[in-house]
Formats: sequence, structure tokens, C-alpha cells
Amino acid sequence: MKKQRTLQQTEEFIHNAAEHYGWVANPDDDFRKTIAEGLTTNANRFGYYLCPCRDGDGDRRADDDIVCPCVYADPDIDEYGQCFCGLFLSREKAASGNTEVQ
Repeated sequence: MKKQRTLQQTEEFIHNAAEHYGWVANPDDDFRKTIAEGLTTNANRFGYYLCPCRDGDGDRRADDDIVCPCVYADPDIDEYGQCFCGLFLSREKAASGNTEVQ
């Protein structure tokens, strides 16, 4: 049986991914926790952090583009200041204080 991921491990993943890519994890704790719960559920169900905001197949190869952070995150952050689900923000958007997900 594979080891289940915890919400704390997912939060660490989120912050590490944001730092790695030069983004900011959404500072709204309640919002971020909701997304983290979805990521944790998907990781424990499928074995990988499938974005909870997109429909996946549960097949790692088919879902490769929507594994968090998804391949759409970087272009979305460049254009909109956030990824589709709003988990990751550009540094500029985060610094503006306008962290409302659009």
C-alpha cells in the first residue's frame, strides 16, 4: 500500500513549487487550503498532484499536462497574474495586494 500524502506535505509542495518557479502561493489561507485539500485527495487517489480545477482521467500519461503545477500555469501567470485555479500568483499580483482569484 502506498503512503498517503498529508495536507501538510501538500502545503510544503505548493510553497516549494512557487519558490522554484518564482511565483507566490496564494496568501489567502482558506482559499489555498481548499485547493491543497483537492490536491491531497487527488494525490492519494491517483498517486500524483492532479489539478483539482481540471478534469483528469486518472491516467498519469493522459493527465501529464494538468499535473500541478500544470503546463498552463506559466503562460496563465504571465498573462493574468495567476494560474487557472489561482493557487499560484505572479510576484507582481501578490505584491499588489489584489489576490482575489479572477
